[in-house]
Amino acid sequence: MKIPSIVSVYLQPAFLICVLVLAAGAAGMPILISSLGGFIEKEPLPLKQSLENLDANGFGPYEVVLKSKIEEDIIQTLGTENYIQWMLVDKDALPDSPVRKCMLFITYYGLPDIVPHVPQECYVGGGNELVSEENVQIEVIKGDFKRSLSAACLIFSTKEGGLLTGTNKFPVLYFFHSDGEYSSSREETRYILNKNLFRRNSYFSKVEWKFFNNNEFGTQIYPTRQEAVEASKKLLALILPMLEEEYWPEWEK
Repeated sequence: MKIPSIVSVYLQPAFLICVLVLAAGAAGMPILISSLGGFIEKEPLPLKQSLENLDANGFGPYEVVLKSKIEEDIIQTLGTENYIQWMLVDKDALPDSPVRKCMLFITYYGLPDIVPHVPQECYVGGGNELVSEENVQIEVIKGDFKRSLSAACLIFSTKEGGLLTGTNKFPVLYFFHSDGEYSSSREETRYILNKNLFRRNSYFSKVEWKFFNNNEFGTQIYPTRQEAVEASKKLLALILPMLEEEYWPEWEK
């Protein structure tokens, strides 16, 4: 029986030798990295202190009105017990402002085996529809503390209140802080975690938040994308200095 020409190409000795060499190289890569002093599996890097110690009175005009606890089965999916999930109220904002309330969710992973679920998955799994996603640049300034970081900004839509309110769109923002760097996606975070094979430790943390309020009918109202980005500057100016100085590891050390 005549072998098809395209199959015969893959049966050529030269091609088979190349495949074997590449396979052997891949199998031996961990041994090579280890022999050079590198680390295939990183060791956990602990926080300076638990996120539960975060000062609820240190958020300026923001008052912490609720500290939520996650159920144990969800903790297993989350992959860490080091987290806070707080609801904040901005006392400086007008009573009907769509950024008066904020749900803040911070998680920390000292052993970066995987990068956890992101809102694209969690909110869609909860019945919402992802309308758009983009990266936004946020300038965070508080005295001598200055950071310019890129955050993911997702717009979701949800049905609330039936025919009275129609479809509401709401923004959710988040970023990662991993090995001393900020990033706005899982892919970029994984790159940061894996780009230096000769560091023994690694870590990453995710900061996620959503602004909202309640109208006179008791249903939630939400800010526009631009309103959420502007409000984020104020919020992060209070949160980031505390996280960097008192909680996240000092990466350079």
